[in-house]
Amino acid sequence: MQIYMVGGAVRDRLLGRPVNDHDWVVVGATPEQMLELGYLPVGRDFPVFLHPETREEYALARTERKSGRGYRGFVVESSPNVTLEEDLSRRDLTINSIASSADSTGATVLFDPYHGVQDLQARLLRHVTDSFREDPVRILRVARFAARFTDFTVAPETMQLMREMVEHGEVDHLVPERVWQELARGLMEAKPSRMFEVLRECGALQVLLPEVARLWGVPQPPLHHPEVDTGVHLMMVLDMAARLNAPLVVRFACLAHDFGKGTTPANILPRHIGHEERSAKLLRNVAERLRVPVDCRETADVVAREHGNIHRSGELNAAATVRLLERCDAFRQPQRFAHILQACECDARGRKGMHDQPYPQRERLWLALQALQQMDLGAIAQTVMQNTDVGSHLPQPDGARIRQSIHQARIAWLQASCDHFNQIAPQ
Repeated sequence: MQIYMVGGAVRDRLLGRPVNDHDWVVVGATPEQMLELGYLPVGRDFPVFLHPETREEYALARTERKSGRGYRGFVVESSPNVTLEEDLSRRDLTINSIASSADSTGATVLFDPYHGVQDLQARLLRHVTDSFREDPVRILRVARFAARFTDFTVAPETMQLMREMVEHGEVDHLVPERVWQELARGLMEAKPSRMFEVLRECGALQVLLPEVARLWGVPQPPLHHPEVDTGVHLMMVLDMAARLNAPLVVRFACLAHDFGKGTTPANILPRHIGHEERSAKLLRNVAERLRVPVDCRETADVVAREHGNIHRSGELNAAATVRLLERCDAFRQPQRFAHILQACECDARGRKGMHDQPYPQRERLWLALQALQQMDLGAIAQTVMQNTDVGSHLPQPDGARIRQSIHQARIAWLQASCDHFNQIAPQ
């Protein structure tokens, strides 16, 4: 039995990056031997075991044989006769196909049959063998690694191979859960725009997210969008979200906020009248298709419909501001509203020449919400009930009258405090 560290842990250690997880491959062993040593079996599709003490994963060396379409169409074969080189050959990129072990003196020895170290030095994302084409998930992984390793480029032969995979329909067979998993991880990388640029270059974006792909080449009013192109703007917004260290719910909302601009009638361009509702409708389709988590889809829905109003919130009077907060459900879900405001800031600053500009709308609306949250709503409700005559036949039930009274009280409070909030209104 021989044990090697493999994959991302080896790669990141060579790059001088933090190593959080270790993956191990075991050559020359059987499942029975692993069990005798106290390892715990966890693999369902192939033999993977947890170390009895560290709980890190140890996988038996294996090979894979294509048996159908999509990333699930594989037959896995594992035996003590599978070599380390054969195991490494089934991996996606050369930089992930490096193994290491310690010699008798404790020194680290690298096993690098596919020249991954050389590609690390050259900053190249290159496929290991032609078997790369058998798993379409690898296209998403290459795109995600491009977003993580921002100074790496995709090798020309690997890009060509990905184009061929798209043309042959392999991407059509990806399951929604795996697409979302890779997209979500890519959105959280250092430069999310690179993921979409790679997917667009190989043609996969048109298959997986046509709502995003169609945004390139769509003009915008240069007065508000100096970058002019909608697709370019979207990439700038995503990178601003990464710059602000935004969570996934914010980054997905940024991705979806302008979907509707891709369906703007040509005769009204570069204006995009009504794109907010079109964006919300397209978002619902994407969320259902990819099975996006509820928190992501609900936050994105509000951002799609309301980001223009939030941008203009400094021009709104007290009544319009309260209505905006209510439409965003800010009083019941303040944390979600904080995410909505951050997504709007990313949208505003994700434009040419706006990266370092302030976004006072976020502070203004957040402070207004915090102040309005301090109102004694119970006292307002009690006053409404006390002023209701027993047996009276008012047109509204008690709940509706209480909500209306709270609404009016909020407006009155904002009107009384307008001087304070105007000090941080957008200029």
